[in-house]
Amino acid sequence: MHEIEVNVRFCETDLLGHVNNNNFFVYMEDARIQFFNDLALVGNDWNFILASTKCDFIKQVYFNQTLIIRSHVMKIGRSSFHLEQDMFEKESGELVAKGLSVIVQFDFEQQQSVALTSEMKESLSSYQMVAK
Repeated sequence: MHEIEVNVRFCETDLLGHVNNNNFFVYMEDARIQFFNDLALVGNDWNFILASTKCDFIKQVYFNQTLIIRSHVMKIGRSSFHLEQDMFEKESGELVAKGLSVIVQFDFEQQQSVALTSEMKESLSSYQMVAK
């Protein structure tokens, strides 16, 4: 499982005092980019697009809290993979949000999806959750 920490900044809160829902997607993006970098899935050319994303908000989060974002691969397809991202409040360990993204390898010149290489699939599978 891939893991990063995010510290909630004051500017990410709204008039109600909790983190605005849009920022959870920013946190997920930060974790995805680190995931791509750590797995060496991208080089000088960015070759992935976000085809779908969603987030379930479970518990409110506030300024100065630290979140742990744990990312793991749910499914690997021909040209895409599904990435689940669970967000936990660090101090309590409580689940605060749960995200899911579908990421597609894409050829921008041809404007179409491209099959994942066997090396990419192997790298992704090392972060795949096994069904119990």
